Amino acid sequence: MYYVAEVRDTIRVIPKRFGEDLEEVVLEICRETFEGTVSKDLGLTIVVIDLLEIGPGRLVPGDGAAFYDVKFTTLNYLPEDREFIIGDVVEVTDFGVFLRLGCVDALCHVSQVADDFYSYSSKQGALIGRESGKTISVGDRVRARIIAVTIGKSQIRVGVTMRQAGLGVESWVEEWKKSGLTEKKKATAKDSTDKEKPETKKTSTTKKASTSKKGSTTKKSTTSAKKTSTKKASTSEKKK
Repeated sequence: MYYVAEVRDTIRVIPKRFGEDLEEVVLEICRETFEGTVSKDLGLTIVVIDLLEIGPGRLVPGDGAAFYDVKFTTLNYLPEDREFIIGDVVEVTDFGVFLRLGCVDALCHVSQVADDFYSYSSKQGALIGRESGKTISVGDRVRARIIAVTIGKSQIRVGVTMRQAGLGVESWVEEWKKSGLTEKKKATAKDSTDKEKPETKKTSTTKKASTSKKGSTTKKSTTSAKKTSTKKASTSEKKK
């Protein structure tokens, strides 16, 4: 990512420049010293923006120059792991594609281009997918995600992937967006259809079942009552 930082350092001004404007001299020395440098803390320093503070000068025995403690702002670029980026394809090889991210280049290995087998075509100068037939060539604008960052003494190496959904060449991303909208519409239509369907009358079935149970219970009670009355009748006849 790009960001602005405040930096403090000590600047050495040689004697032959003592008569010049101090701010202009110090700003020029800061730019010559820091612009284009790479560090693990700041990343790549692109430009020294402005000079904020100049401390009192001091002399060191045995050195005729003057030393100033200064504070200034810089614009830096420090790529971060898992960061989403947009870049332009500047080179295509049999092992991958190189992307220009502005001030640094990134490599997308052929295995990280997409969920397909990509091979290099020297005639077209492009990588071509075996199953999808999709191509990626110089000039394509792509969306990618950083998966590796190595900061050396003089350069920053960045590795990216485009295998995740929503990444890759801009035309691929547009296709992915359209397919997502289509699926969303289908899901919405299905939900509305399900809501319009009449609900099954489970309650009435339950009532019928309970009614039939009551009916059978009544029948059983009536039958048992008849049996009891019959028994009583036969018993009374015997007593007579």
